[in-house]
Amino acid sequence: MKYEWRKNEKDLYMPKQKPELVTVSKQNFLMIKGKGDPNKEDFSERIGVLYSLAYAIRMMPKQGYTPDGYFEYTVYPLEGIWDLTEKGRIIETLDKNELLYTIMIRQPDFVTEEVVERAMERVRKKKPHPLLNEVTFDSVEDGLSVQMLHVGSYDEEPQTFEKMNEFVITNQLERACLTHREIYLSDFRRVEPDKLRTVLRYKVKLTK
Repeated sequence: MKYEWRKNEKDLYMPKQKPELVTVSKQNFLMIKGKGDPNKEDFSERIGVLYSLAYAIRMMPKQGYTPDGYFEYTVYPLEGIWDLTEKGRIIETLDKNELLYTIMIRQPDFVTEEVVERAMERVRKKKPHPLLNEVTFDSVEDGLSVQMLHVGSYDEEPQTFEKMNEFVITNQLERACLTHREIYLSDFRRVEPDKLRTVLRYKVKLTK
């Protein structure tokens, strides 16, 4: 039976439209960093490179190699960790050219450095791209976090963050860092902006 993250990990990927506390354990990701407006071509190119590797790993058994512990699964959704440059932090309105990001696709636990290298070799032969050299494979552990489902355009996210911030204050918590994570449950190329579904999450800690 195929492993479906939507069904098996609802606590992480299917939150409600109200803030909630969650503990996120260590996860493995294919990642690539970038800077600037995500509406520009460079961002799309980076997404494309990540997906080409993610699908190369999932399709390995059909290409004659089955990694130890492999199981059928649905490719995880695209995620992004977002930050601002020093300049971006001091100006009052958001300048998307000052955004810093790491976009990523989570990998099942059986994926190792060796598996990723095999996928790299295959993609370099089949669909070479200079950005492949910027992709890394690493683990991230968010730990205690507040998350909430945001429905609507990305430009309306501040309204959802406001609710999350209120929840944090009410529950004697505080943000642990200035970055936040977004998990894209919808394909922005195919879904109308007002129907986009995005999980918003940031790390928190207990106030003393």
